[in-house]
Amino acid sequence: MRNVTIGEVARQLAMSVDTLRYYEKIGLLPKVSRTESGIRRYSEKDISRLKFIKRAQQMNFTLAEISDLMTMRAAPQYARTEIRQLTTNKLREVELRLTELNTLRRELVLLVNLCTASDDSCPIIDRIEEGE
Repeated sequence: MRNVTIGEVARQLAMSVDTLRYYEKIGLLPKVSRTESGIRRYSEKDISRLKFIKRAQQMNFTLAEISDLMTMRAAPQYARTEIRQLTTNKLREVELRLTELNTLRRELVLLVNLCTASDDSCPIIDRIEEGE
């Protein structure tokens, strides 16, 4: 098994070195092995965990939720209900955000059209000021 340095892992996963250190500090990633001189050496298992964390973040899970998922990852067959509930909650959040974004999109389209048709003031600025 090949062990790699923090810099190599950071480049490979497009993460900052500070982020890798932070994940270890908060316990999201177990303590990474170190050389006698203190240089971190990441195993394939560590890299697999980091890929899991990164993908979960892309799915909009929080670090706290990812911590729970990491615990459940050890024995998913026993945590299926919890994993399903956590993911269902995340799906509801995403659907709510999509609804909000669609409303915002319609409003912005309207403002652009109003601005295009207006020779007077700027309806975009006017509408934003009305919201204050």
